[in-house]
Order: sequence, then structure tokens, then C-alpha cells
Amino acid sequence: MTEQSGSQKTRISALEATGLTRAFGEFHALENISWSVDEGSWWGIIGPNGSGKSTLLHLLSGVDQPTSGSVHIYGKKVGSYSRKELSRIIAVLQQEGLPPVGYTVREVVEMGRFPHQDWLGREKGVDVDLITDRVLERLGLISLADRALDRLSGGQRQRVALAKVMVQEPQILLLDEPTTYLDLRYQLEFMELLAEWRQEMGVTIIAVLHDLNLTAQFCDNLLVLKDGKVEGVGASAELLTKERIHRVYGVEPVMLPHPDSGVPQLLLRRSTRDGSR
Repeated sequence: MTEQSGSQKTRISALEATGLTRAFGEFHALENISWSVDEGSWWGIIGPNGSGKSTLLHLLSGVDQPTSGSVHIYGKKVGSYSRKELSRIIAVLQQEGLPPVGYTVREVVEMGRFPHQDWLGREKGVDVDLITDRVLERLGLISLADRALDRLSGGQRQRVALAKVMVQEPQILLLDEPTTYLDLRYQLEFMELLAEWRQEMGVTIIAVLHDLNLTAQFCDNLLVLKDGKVEGVGASAELLTKERIHRVYGVEPVMLPHPDSGVPQLLLRRSTRDGSR
């Protein structure tokens, strides 16, 4: 998104956090996080358990409020949007995906259009069936469209969850460990679907991830958190180093370039009983 004044164009960040702090009593889950995300980029948020990753997503989505600092979405404070306005811009996908409820796949996916509907559930000039069918076909869900979610596998439900947010047509997608409960095939398939969607539609993706190898292959940039503070921010290839992984996670990795892309890949070295390696 750009603003134009005369002959000059100024780029506005899709999302910007400034001095973001979230405290719970004396405990600071996040402390002084400043970070800018360009439109159409793909960022990974990594760090050990308890480093503040999910807390940060809650603040970015407007679900929670910072103790101090601010979040701006396309130049406006996140709190200045109504919930429905914000839902037209941001979609959030949690690691649990969707519960095994009795609604059909089509019914659940169509719920993604709610932010665009009036109070009677109507949209003018939009063919919801066409939008839904295109997404279902894209994700290989046409044959499952009339099946209830409680008859699907976890991997299939996660694809339905992605279909729901694609139908929502957000500009920014926030993902909280979306591949946690998926097997290897579905992890790769899920990330490739995201990559294709981003390339075609220009959606901005911010993903909390634990798998550093997947992160390196798909995320252009990283925000690294440790103990609620920024430990590193920048290009994935530059941040995923042996030294930083040891500093952040407390392990001694073996780092190798991926044979196809050359991006850093991590192998874990097993400790001996006496703590030596």
C-alpha cells in the first residue's frame, strides 16, 4: 500500500510495532519490541517456549492490549479499527485449526465471509459460492465439501481452516504454529499452499514456527525472541547460524546448506550422559 503526495510515493508498512511491552504483574512477557513488516513479505517468529511468540501475535491481532507501546496496521492504530474492519484485513490461524464439529466443510469455509457481510448476512455484488468453490478446488477439498468436520483427519481439518481464511481474503495472515499437529507430508503441503497464495495474492504472512528447517525454506525474514526480547531481526539466512541457535535454544547444532536451495538446515547433536558432546 502506498500514499501519494504530488510526484512522491511513500510506502506504508503493513504492520508496525513500536516499543511493544506486555507485562503480567511483575513478569514481562514482551519487552520493548519494535519491528516493521512490509506488505507482501513472509516473516517467521521463532524462539524457545515462553519467549513471547504467541503473546506477540495476540497483540498484533488486537485480541490483547499492550502494557505500553503500539501496533499500527497500515498506518492506523490497531485499536482504532472495529472488530469487523480488522477482520477484513487480518486473519488468524491457530495451531489447533478447527475442532471436529458437525458443520460441513462448505459451511465452515463460507463462515470466512462473515467480516464482509451486513447484519443480515448479505454481500452485494459478490458470488460467495464462486469464491468458496474456487478455494475448495484449490485446496483439494471439493470431494469433502459436504462431509462434516468430525469425519475428517487433523490434516484435512487444517486444510479446511486454511480454506476458511483464504475465503476471508485478508491482507495479513497471522499463523500460530500451524504445522504442529501435521505429519511431514501435510506440513510441506500446507507451507507450499501458503507460498502459492502469497505469490498470487500478495498476502503478508507472519508465522510463529518451531521447525527451523521449514522456517528457513519458506520465511524470507525472521524475528527471533528470547525471554520476551528481540534477539535478532532480519534475513533468515543471516540469522540461522550455529552461534545464534546455541545462544537462543541452548543446543549445539550442526548446520548444513540445503542441497537444493542452499538455505541453512539444522541437525541436532545428541549429548552424552555426562553432558559432553
